Amino acid sequence: MAFGLLNIHKPSGPTSHDIVARVRRGSGERRVGHAGTLDPLAEGVLVLALGQATRLVEYLSSSSKCYEARIELGLSTDTYDRQGQVVSQQPLSPELNIDRLNAALEHFRGEIDQVPPVYSAIKVKGKTAYARTRSGETVTLAPRRVIIHELNLLAFAPPHIDVLIRCSAGTYIRSLAHDLGDLLGCGAMLARLVRTESGIFKLGDAIAWDTLQAAFEADNWQHYLLPAGVALQDRPQVTVDEKAMERLKHGMPIDAPEGSDGLAGAYSSQDQLVAVLESDPSGSIWLPKKVFLSSEQS
Repeated sequence: MAFGLLNIHKPSGPTSHDIVARVRRGSGERRVGHAGTLDPLAEGVLVLALGQATRLVEYLSSSSKCYEARIELGLSTDTYDRQGQVVSQQPLSPELNIDRLNAALEHFRGEIDQVPPVYSAIKVKGKTAYARTRSGETVTLAPRRVIIHELNLLAFAPPHIDVLIRCSAGTYIRSLAHDLGDLLGCGAMLARLVRTESGIFKLGDAIAWDTLQAAFEADNWQHYLLPAGVALQDRPQVTVDEKAMERLKHGMPIDAPEGSDGLAGAYSSQDQLVAVLESDPSGSIWLPKKVFLSSEQS
């Protein structure tokens, strides 16, 4: 059984769910989860968890993301990207220059309230917003607080601008493009998007989708499977002996160094992840938060 992570370079075109379904078929692993989807238009880092590693997705999904985006000014669509229907189009003002663009971008840096696109997978009373919108319903989504850690203008070649965005999980780059167009008074939509980072996962380390599909056919795909413990790479690591492992498997706590705090990963002497630990209020005991069976770590 698989127990690990895949850092995939998703191409533009297929949905994230298309990728998940193909990985299920190719790996033979029923349990496959993602650490943050990408729109069909977008390409870049898509992190998948296989087997019991799906229980680690919550630690991956909350990580910050980094994108390179191309935004087309003067054109608005209903989906906020180039795959939608055009709803408005207008020429750019000759006064639109780099200084004005940088001033506009400043409005989106830091903590902001952002309204997601109505063509999104956000659930509204159990049904996705895009499904309700496509069926003719009027959908109103509440704004969400997101953090734009970095927003830099990379290039300006009218009507396009290229920007680098480092942001919190849950940020919609399509909404950012749309809102920038509103602020500039000319409209805008997302023309291209590449996710270059998702937490610790980098695009330069991602496996190309065609390469992974070929590996499924050759049945050597596990060569690209990363250890599940990578999901907790930024957490303290605790090596446990057989006695401690047995206690954890039975839901029993183990001793922790005084002052331990937060989450940690528990590893066997073979460096296999066996549990996610959480300190108790005293900071002297590790409690088993998630325990992984050794049979899943082969």
